[in-house]
Amino acid sequence: MPVGTQATVKGLTQRDLSEDLGVRILLANTYHLFVRPGPELIRQMGGLHRFMSWPHAILTDSGGFQVFSLSGLRKINDHGVVFQSHLNGDLHTFTPESTVDVQLAFGSDILMVLDECPEYPVSHEYARESMHRTVRWARQAAGYWRRRVAEMDTYHALFPIVQGSLFPDLRRECATELLDLDSDGYAIGGLSVGEPRPLSLEAVEATADILPRARPRYAMGVGMPAELPEYVARGVDMMDCVLPSRNARNGYLFTSTGRLIIKHARYRDDARPVDEACQCYTCRNYSRA
Repeated sequence: MPVGTQATVKGLTQRDLSEDLGVRILLANTYHLFVRPGPELIRQMGGLHRFMSWPHAILTDSGGFQVFSLSGLRKINDHGVVFQSHLNGDLHTFTPESTVDVQLAFGSDILMVLDECPEYPVSHEYARESMHRTVRWARQAAGYWRRRVAEMDTYHALFPIVQGSLFPDLRRECATELLDLDSDGYAIGGLSVGEPRPLSLEAVEATADILPRARPRYAMGVGMPAELPEYVARGVDMMDCVLPSRNARNGYLFTSTGRLIIKHARYRDDARPVDEACQCYTCRNYSRA
């Protein structure tokens, strides 16, 4: 899933995404859209689909990852998290229920529950405490979501998130607990938080036999080209990452022979194609120069 953090995938039009790339679902970020322009404005504009002119599915994260990355600007308790906006310092609170309300105001097709995403590394003791908090929040969110959706004419799915840092026993315990929610799909969070990449794959493996195969399984925040088939081989159906568009904007190209930083001076008068093994339009028609 391409990432449209602030209701746009940077550098690409909706036509590029839909017609040229065949994208049928993308991700938008609850935290960033919450602090600006705000859920009420987006609701008044007809929801995210109309606001960003996107005719296909939208998944929104809960904002938990961004909030917990604020470090000194947030405080966690069992009820939720209090945080300061990175824009103007205003205080806000995310709770399991409020993040459901925000995402329903967006009109998201798939909502994510509020979770705690601890950085790497953490102790087993803290990871266990954090994991149990995530499970409690997921149960609160699911109960509230069922009541809200029952009153609506449209359906909006909700995915809980498996946490537990890089401890397989905690991952398995969390996944088992979340099965009781009988959710539309399940996400595996707490990846790409500074851990060695092999450990990220091990964290996914720990839940592969627990999460139901008949429901979508979503690995959050992963997207290096060589990793994608590795996650698929471990039972993952969905992934999202800012890498493709962010790296492109910075001139970092993924080629069949590895990375190529097209802004480097040595390519100034290089007549060779970007990737000599590739037959796509760009590589056939444009030189590195």
